[in-house]
Amino acid sequence: MNLPLIRTFLLSFLGIMLSITSSYAQRKPASIYAKDNLVAWCIVPFDSKNRGPVERAEMLNKLGITRLAYDWREKHIPTFDEEIEACRSHHIKLEAFWMYSGPNPEQDQGLQAVLDVLKRKKVKTQIWLMIGGIKNMNEMSQEEKIKAVARPVQYVVERAAALGCTVGLYNHGGWFGEPENQLAVIDYLKKPNLGMVYNFHHAEEHIERFPQFFPKILPHLLALNLAGLKKGNPVKVVPIGDGDAEQGMMEVVKKSGYKGPIGIINEDTAPDAEVGLTLNMKGLQKVLQAMNDRQALKSYQ
Repeated sequence: MNLPLIRTFLLSFLGIMLSITSSYAQRKPASIYAKDNLVAWCIVPFDSKNRGPVERAEMLNKLGITRLAYDWREKHIPTFDEEIEACRSHHIKLEAFWMYSGPNPEQDQGLQAVLDVLKRKKVKTQIWLMIGGIKNMNEMSQEEKIKAVARPVQYVVERAAALGCTVGLYNHGGWFGEPENQLAVIDYLKKPNLGMVYNFHHAEEHIERFPQFFPKILPHLLALNLAGLKKGNPVKVVPIGDGDAEQGMMEVVKKSGYKGPIGIINEDTAPDAEVGLTLNMKGLQKVLQAMNDRQALKSYQ
């Protein structure tokens, strides 16, 4: 037995494994609230400068944000391809593609445009899905509501699966926006590529019970979007750090073991998307200081 040769092989193998482990550790976010885990959200129609795809990508590069969740309106459909190419050339990950549809998504030209560009550009991403426009929901039983919503969701989920994409049910108020109802739809359909996205900016009525239901949605959670939240009635969404409820909710999320992306949203923060994202990142750092999340804070230096 050639012991020196075996020893050399083992040392070499150990060095390779340590190198791989070190590389993984460098890629893994130090904290879910670290800068490299942030996703810019609501910066397309909510931008007074009306930036085009390249200008938007350059703005994200300037801010050091490497992920984008794409929200759009009908006028943006002609630039879908350009948006994806701008993300690629500027090293920005297209984390999600937002989608609103109704009870008959098979007739939805907007949905078809989204699916077409994802297929054409070979993009595998999350589809953040809202379903609305179902008539007479108030007259239905809970079981009937679940089935009525599940039908269009199933269509989108199956089309997305064929492209290697996942679908996240997006809370935006109403019956569809309640976490327990979304869980019921997910349980009814039992599709492996179906989960949910949770938004603080549509969580005004969830603040008090958030610690109770969050563990239930955690196994299905694809993404979580932050905002500042004020307790009381009426409640108002404000920039991160300007509320009195978001820190407690963020601590619940951190302790839960959630490892997915964290969105920062500019919907009502500032007319200029760059200004809004900057305000939210500064506010986020203020909350992180209060949470003593030093690992995350280092990523903003």
